Parts: sequence; structure tokens; C-alpha cells
Amino acid sequence: MLTTPFNALHKSLGARMVDFAGWEMPLLYTGILDEHRQVRASGGLFDVSHMGRVWVKGRDARRFLERLCTRRISDMQPGQCRYSLVCNEAGGVRDDVLVYRLDDAEFVLVVNAANREKLLAHFDAIRGDLTLTIDDRTLKTAMIALQGPKVIEIVARFSEEIAALKRYRFATKGVLMVKAIVSRTGYTGEDGVEAIVPASVAPMGVELLKREVDITKPDAIIRPAGLGARDTLRLEAGMPLYGHELGEDVPAWASGLSFAISLDKADAEPGEPFIGMDAVREQAEKGTPRTLVGLTLEGRRSARQGMAVMSAGRAVGVVTSACLSPTLDRPIAMAYVERDYAEPGAALTIDAGGREIPAAVTPLPFYKRK
Repeated sequence: MLTTPFNALHKSLGARMVDFAGWEMPLLYTGILDEHRQVRASGGLFDVSHMGRVWVKGRDARRFLERLCTRRISDMQPGQCRYSLVCNEAGGVRDDVLVYRLDDAEFVLVVNAANREKLLAHFDAIRGDLTLTIDDRTLKTAMIALQGPKVIEIVARFSEEIAALKRYRFATKGVLMVKAIVSRTGYTGEDGVEAIVPASVAPMGVELLKREVDITKPDAIIRPAGLGARDTLRLEAGMPLYGHELGEDVPAWASGLSFAISLDKADAEPGEPFIGMDAVREQAEKGTPRTLVGLTLEGRRSARQGMAVMSAGRAVGVVTSACLSPTLDRPIAMAYVERDYAEPGAALTIDAGGREIPAAVTPLPFYKRK
């Protein structure tokens, strides 16, 4: 199993470690509910070093990324991030990624841990005769996320420039004699930053943070949080997760991520359509059989991924993610349902194995920060 540069820190803090996509990662420290509420109320520190980090550099880097990504890349500014999908030829989703533009010919892709090897092979297959280098630096770097309403005031103690960043912008800063990429991004529905640093100095960076904000204290402004809380936070925020709401056999247009799909890319400079664009355009024009919705459930019992969504005794969809929402204090879920049953307020039930749980279609996200 792979380990991140923070592995010893996690264990010293009493983390419960699990295998996640081949990495030993912290599931929780004090408890998912406690860590979730800490992030919503104040701030949490997440180790996200399992995510893949790939540098794409060269004269044709932009053309390559236009071919790869559903989002337009060429009009990005240096210092800007964009969320995008990577599709297959049938219009399914190979992965969802975050693209950083460092300069005219250098970009960074952050990809899901479970898809890193698959995507690296895909990159080699589609690069053709383009002039560029693809450098997987996942094992040479580390990545952390600081998320929560009080995070930026802490960040300002270290750098006013970073604290002043707009959403989906980043800065390259000198930290401990090396360069770090710090972006105003996250996967929790809260404000915050994510930082990519060389693996060799990552533990020292956390030590600096610990001296400024003692993350081990129960009343600390920022405390460690694990994968469990990260999942409940992103679900409340209506953010899709690969392997749940996204997949190779899931039509990209059905996921509600149309903002991340540029169907007119072939008409823009440099005029490079993305792989699967014709299939996704057909999805948009004709509609998809099912679409992603939110569900709020009655009672206290949570649904599980794979449970059928029912109407009048007939299966009309399937649950993709579910939890008992710590913020809303009620069960919530995301599901793909037939379009005729996707209107907000539509009454449905979830087949929970011999018992049907009443549910109502609810607009996403379930939670939106003030």
C-alpha cells in the first residue's frame, strides 16, 4: 500500500487508517460527525495526497488538454483553475479533474487516485505527434486541503496574497525554500485552500501550521478530518464522486455538470474538439434517460448506494450516494432517476430491503454556505 508523507502524523493523532484506492489513508480521528461539524463551523485539515498530480508541459500542451478535457482550456489565464470532465468516446466519464494553468505552456492536472494509472495510459494513447511532456509527480509531491469558514483568516497570517485569492485562482509561493501551489478550491462546500508541495517538505509545513494553530486541541480553529467527513461534506454540497455519480457508463450530460462541458470547443481557438464531444452533444440535444437528483428521506434511516428508487411499485432509479446529514439532521441521498420523476417535490420511495422509505426530490446542493 502507498503512504502519504503525513502517514506518521495521522497515526500519532490516533487516526483509523483504511485502504483507499491503494493508499493507506485516515478514515476518521475523533469521529465523522465531530469532524464534519468542525469543518462546517470552523476548519478542517485534510490529507489529499492520494490524488494524482500530473504536470503537462510543452508547445502543444494546450491543444492536448483541449482534446482531453470537456471544459475550454485555451482561454484560461495563468493562475486560474478549472474543473472539467474527461470523457470516453461514448460520452461516459473517465474521470473528473482540476486543471491549473501555470503559464502558456505548463499545466497541472489533479485527478482521482483510483483513475491515475488509467488516465496516464489514456494520455499516452491520445497525445499523437503533439510536442509535450507528461510528468506524473504524485509520489514526489503532497497535497493538503484546509476547509472551513475560519480558514482564510488563518491563511492570512501566512500570506495576504493567498488570502485575497478569488475562487478557482491559485498562487505559487515560496515555502521552506521550495515552491508551493496554493489554490482557493475545495471539495466540501466551504471556503478554503488546497496546497501542493514537494513531498520532502510536507511534514515540516504541517509543523509550521501546528505551531500557529495547535490542531491537536479539542477547541482548535483547525483540526484534522478524515475521508469519512470529506464524503458527508461533499454529499451535502451536491458534489459528485467518481464511482458513485460519475463513471465510464454514466452519460456526462446526465450528471448535472453542464457548466463543465463546452460543446462549442471545436469553433474556438485552437479548434480542438474533446474526445466524446459528439456523443455528449447528442445527450444534450436528445436528453438522457435518467438524470441526477437529490433526495431527502423521511425518518432516520439512511439509504445505501445501489438501492432502487421506486414509484408505484416500479424501479425508476438508483441511489448513488447517501448519508445521515450532520448539518440537516436528516437522511439525504443522490440518485439517478428517470426524467419524468426528477421534478423537485416529486414523491418517491427507496427500497431498503423489505422496507420502503418515503423520499422527495430536492434541488441540489442540499447545503450552501452563506
